[in-house]
Amino acid sequence: MGEPVAPSPQKSRGGKKRKRARRAKAAYTRGDGQAVAAVQAAGMAENSDPSRNVAPSDAGAKITDLPRNSSNQRANNQQADVKRRPSADKKQANWIGRTAYAALDLGTNNCRLLIARAGGEGFTVVDAFSRVVRLGEGLASTGKMSEAAMDRAVEALSVCADKLKRRNVTLARSVATEACRQAVNGTQFVERVRRETGIMLDIISPAEEARLAVMGCHALLEPGEGPALIFDIGGGSTELVLVSTDGVLPDILDWVSVPWGVVSLTESEDFDQNDAAARDAGYAAMRGKVSASFAAFAARLPADCGDMRLLGTSGTVTTLASVYLGLTSYDRRKVDGLHVPSQAMRDISRDLASRSVAGRAAFPTIGRDRADMVVAGCAILEAILDIWPGERLGIADRGIREGILRALLANESKRHSAASYG
Repeated sequence: MGEPVAPSPQKSRGGKKRKRARRAKAAYTRGDGQAVAAVQAAGMAENSDPSRNVAPSDAGAKITDLPRNSSNQRANNQQADVKRRPSADKKQANWIGRTAYAALDLGTNNCRLLIARAGGEGFTVVDAFSRVVRLGEGLASTGKMSEAAMDRAVEALSVCADKLKRRNVTLARSVATEACRQAVNGTQFVERVRRETGIMLDIISPAEEARLAVMGCHALLEPGEGPALIFDIGGGSTELVLVSTDGVLPDILDWVSVPWGVVSLTESEDFDQNDAAARDAGYAAMRGKVSASFAAFAARLPADCGDMRLLGTSGTVTTLASVYLGLTSYDRRKVDGLHVPSQAMRDISRDLASRSVAGRAAFPTIGRDRADMVVAGCAILEAILDIWPGERLGIADRGIREGILRALLANESKRHSAASYG
């Protein structure tokens, strides 16, 4: 377990621990790069185990271990505890409400950051950052991340590090996904990031990536019968997760991660942008590659799928949803939580695949940044709809970062509750 950086809402009996915590927080507040790393290490230690449940708790924390006393003493202790609890609860709520948490997701194509504070039953975002860095550019052919790609990522991460310092973030978790998993120089890149920005990247497994995505967006699933399919189309991989929604939190029934994302699939196919017939052939080849990678998972899907609810979280589905709405500029409030007819998404996908780069870039919410890679995302989406043909597709402009934040908040709430009542 990582040592907490922020002070507990109650006085600690350990003077040395209290002094170390104060020094760490002071260093972090003034922008010490090593302190940033220490803060993130605390979050990673508490949340990096893929086998943990949706709301992980502190390992070994027992708030009911009390000294052995006589019955009268126990009764007095219980009465005193009851008197203390309202004050302790208030202190805990106030402390958590003032604390800033952060979640950073460095993907194969994008670098995204969210900084939030606890609010109500969830959290309130106080700062955010997103930039296309294309970290996985050229990875499929060389097996490693290029210097130019790593430079772009480090530049974006430096902006994130500055935001973490200015917002006085107390606890953060920063994750890296498929590009860093696959690249032979992934660990060297992680060390460079730590050295130059103070950010400690946690290269997470596909299972952890899928779990965090589900945690972050499952609330947008439509009510219905039977299992639901949640998917995340990334830059270097795509995760499909079959979940049951019988309980309060979704139960993962099955999942798969395939090494096709918008970057890796685009680079795998010689897609002639200037010839219409070649574009059609290239699009069909993309769909075929993805379908083949889904085959084993598709064979495991239940025969009785009920309402076949479907929810997607990725730049692909949010971009296509913005095209569906005819937006002149992207508006998260209109896209997040939208449910679109699946056939409409197929029609848009095929229309985009038939166009040249210039024709796709003419859509204001696609532009030049996404024009060359959106076709691969369309091919992946259609392959998903082939194996799970739900009538409607839910759109989530949320995912891994929100999953991280929910885990951090749940973990901190339990930790401070244990400290208050222990």
